[in-house]
Amino acid sequence: MNSATPPEYLTEPDDAQPAPVWSQEAEQSVLGALLIDNRAFDRAGEVVQERSFWHAAHRTIWAAIAGQIMANKPADIITVFDALKAAGKADDCGGLGYLNALAQSIPSAANVRRYADIVAERAAQRDTIAAADKALAIAREPGPIGEKLDRIATEFAGVQREQMRNAPRQLAELVRAAIDRYEDMASGRRSPAWATGIGPLDGILNGGLRPGKMYCLAARPSVGKSSAARAIGLNLAFGGHPVLLLSQEMPGDEVADCAIAQLGGIEGDRLQTGQMAQSDWDGVTRAAHEVAGLPFYVDDDGGLTIHQIRGKARTVKGLRVLVVDYLQLSTSTLKGASTNDQVAEISKGLKQLSLQMGIAVVVLSQLNREVEKRADREPQLSDLRDSGAIEQDIDAAVMLWTVREPSDGPRLVGWKVPKHRGGRKGRFGMWFDAPVYAWSEAPGELPPPGAARAGQSTGGFE
Repeated sequence: MNSATPPEYLTEPDDAQPAPVWSQEAEQSVLGALLIDNRAFDRAGEVVQERSFWHAAHRTIWAAIAGQIMANKPADIITVFDALKAAGKADDCGGLGYLNALAQSIPSAANVRRYADIVAERAAQRDTIAAADKALAIAREPGPIGEKLDRIATEFAGVQREQMRNAPRQLAELVRAAIDRYEDMASGRRSPAWATGIGPLDGILNGGLRPGKMYCLAARPSVGKSSAARAIGLNLAFGGHPVLLLSQEMPGDEVADCAIAQLGGIEGDRLQTGQMAQSDWDGVTRAAHEVAGLPFYVDDDGGLTIHQIRGKARTVKGLRVLVVDYLQLSTSTLKGASTNDQVAEISKGLKQLSLQMGIAVVVLSQLNREVEKRADREPQLSDLRDSGAIEQDIDAAVMLWTVREPSDGPRLVGWKVPKHRGGRKGRFGMWFDAPVYAWSEAPGELPPPGAARAGQSTGGFE
């Protein structure tokens, strides 16, 4: 292939900058192939676009060729020259002579896809270099390191997303893949979701948590939502799924106490006082053995911004589930905004994070006091505190409330899923043994909706 000499770059390069990353031959070959065979445009257009070309003249010529083809007009040397001339850009692009040289420099358009791949690879390299330069500039700016790290990660994430675009696929191919997926699940070779270990909840959620989804676990204070979240997180970690718990309310050593109590069957009070029997020490040893190597991570920094949450999520290799305890303790970057707007910022940021990283996000939230005014104390979606954005952003809501609390023994806690995007809803009961943070199923114990709270006056009416 004879290489034509391109015209001068339309914007004079800075001599202080390193040599640009590009392939003159590949850019010329793509354009030459299109000038001699317009049918090659579809093959090239799958991987390159105007910005993929480094040389300004080549970007302009590509745009002129694309304009002709998209208008169902022929794009040959003469028609493209006329289009460039009408736009006042013919001379900047080397005129008729350069277009003719491009067409003469390549014998056929058979390998246009390979030439386009090279152009796209060089463009990706330039984008990566530009992101690295931007990252260096951000790193030198004043300000919190967490926010800067998040901005740097965003720069590189943009480059990565540009390289992950999927080509369209025929429906028949998608159906075949779906059938393979069904067979794998039916035979047990593949799990439909990440099981939480809470049987009735997994049943409602069609197997458990899923990547790219956001779940809200909500309750009034002291019902047990943090304990439920830890139990779910531990179950997932035992299933081999890395979990990160952002414990903004409870210090890490207290999280360890709760985990030891749950796994070792030891009352938390005895752990805090050190007044333990030999059987308790046996439980401590058993708990330590169970968590050895467990992919369950805890971070107890408080008041995290969405930038800091993203940064922490990216530090856990292979992260599958992020638990945020709890939403209202996070810090918004919207200074002076209303509480609703601040919570909405964090909620939307967490939903975006689940999609970007392909993880499941479980966010804990407080319920407002309206739930206390009902006889049965059963929460509704409208009870989510501070922001309707939470209800809008989440894929599923899981709400807890105390149904019956005996003076001795486990208490009955109601669980309900009032929202499940693309799935069914439901409610069920669980026994919660608070001293050892243990949960167990309570089939048939949950009263029907609207039943009066046990032990509460009904005004003489049943």
